[in-house]
Amino acid sequence: MSERRYTTSGIEIKNVYSDAPENKEQPGSFPFTRGIQKDMYRGRLWTMRQYAGFSTAEESNKRYHYLLAQGTMGLSVAFDLPTQIGYDSDDEMAEGEVGKVGVAIDSLKDMEILFEGIELQKITTSMTINATASILLAMYIALAKKQGADLTQLSGTIQNDILKEYAARGTYIYPPKPSMRIITDIFEYCSKALPKWNTISISGYHIREAGSTAVQELAFTLANGKAYLNAALQKGLDINVFAKRLSFFFNCHNNFFEEIAKFRAARRMWAKIVKDLGATDEKAMMLRFHTQTGGSTLTAQQPLNNVIRVSNQALAAVLGGTQSLHTNGYDEALSLPTEAAAKIALRTQQVIAFESGVTDTVDPLAGSYFVETLTNEVEAAAYIYLDKIDAMGGSVNAIENGYIQQEIANASYQYQKEIESGERIIVGVNKFTQKEEGFDEVFRVDETIRSIQTAKLQQLRLERNNAAVTSALNAIKNAAKGTENLMPLILLAVEEYATLGEIANCLREVFGEY
Repeated sequence: MSERRYTTSGIEIKNVYSDAPENKEQPGSFPFTRGIQKDMYRGRLWTMRQYAGFSTAEESNKRYHYLLAQGTMGLSVAFDLPTQIGYDSDDEMAEGEVGKVGVAIDSLKDMEILFEGIELQKITTSMTINATASILLAMYIALAKKQGADLTQLSGTIQNDILKEYAARGTYIYPPKPSMRIITDIFEYCSKALPKWNTISISGYHIREAGSTAVQELAFTLANGKAYLNAALQKGLDINVFAKRLSFFFNCHNNFFEEIAKFRAARRMWAKIVKDLGATDEKAMMLRFHTQTGGSTLTAQQPLNNVIRVSNQALAAVLGGTQSLHTNGYDEALSLPTEAAAKIALRTQQVIAFESGVTDTVDPLAGSYFVETLTNEVEAAAYIYLDKIDAMGGSVNAIENGYIQQEIANASYQYQKEIESGERIIVGVNKFTQKEEGFDEVFRVDETIRSIQTAKLQQLRLERNNAAVTSALNAIKNAAKGTENLMPLILLAVEEYATLGEIANCLREVFGEY
């Protein structure tokens, strides 16, 4: 039992409030509308997980140590575009993009530098990686093995959600069907080798960033989740085992109550979806999710206004029952966050956790006429989309025929029209504007990073056992033509210091590009 809590006036705060004992919806029990744990944040706070990665592994490692020293509770790795789409830094396709939107990782060597001085078994790491998730996960496992970690205790998440890449984000490599095969290979491998690892983070975040509404974000994300469940069931995996390792990743925008209603509805809907697909273990029906505040809501005009936006969004995520949270830097409409912006973003979470009192009782907004009605209405509106997608044969078909992309584009166009007409007010953009003063503090990534990474790759190819690399790459190619699980072979290849681009190219040869 968690310790007793009081207001500043000495009034005792109960763990949970409810209108009647027979009220079916209680926190910690099906359908989890009120939260997945009985005591939620009274038992344990959400993980304050700040997303970072830029330039070289050396530079990102310094930022990770800085964030850990400031009290961040988990790491979240941003990779650069070439790493996300399977190109080494010295590939001509990588020119102009190395180390820009994240860290450049070409081989296990870079991964060793990235986590220098950090024991992987003692932290949780989230990696925003999709098309090349199998390769980056293999590098993480190889490093953990070198550190002597117990792989059964290794915990973290890979995003690994390829369907939203086709619908919204764009960092895919192979066609949908072979991509789904790689994902289910990861599910199967991790269920035995890394039982605590979250093998997918089904992401609404990027759907929302591409311009969807809150209801569309919820519906399309759960539709994708359903597609992954069906793919895993077809592979013969046990839903009661693998569904526990699925996690979700949602956006949190400015409309405070709609976002809270979205999170509450998401838990209830997912619990029913998983149950209907045959799960009998309640833990498999729990929707566990990470939240990031809305990047697309940040404005380049009057950037300090973004501190207020981020605080509002973070509070909504907490009141909505998130399991982990990243708060954006106020300067992210202009550049990657500076250290000062990253610190205030983390402090925002710490103030909510330790000063606001919102963690003292579970789901404090339950029973509000408005919040309960809005939760029901968001759920009903999302089911209309889900039923349409089911009628098309599921998410993969809805993406292949362009339905989801078109719905997002229409919503995005409507939103922009409302801003331009002044119907929707954005403070500092179309109301309360001012002549802009220059904003000096922006973060710049050095252009010489590509040559640093290229030199590292040249050195690596001289030092490694190239015959062993060739043999490992051929094994991947042969397995890709059949049905053998690719993960053990990718792990062997990265342990021989095969590069990310070399492994991705083997799979390109077999699967083709989309």
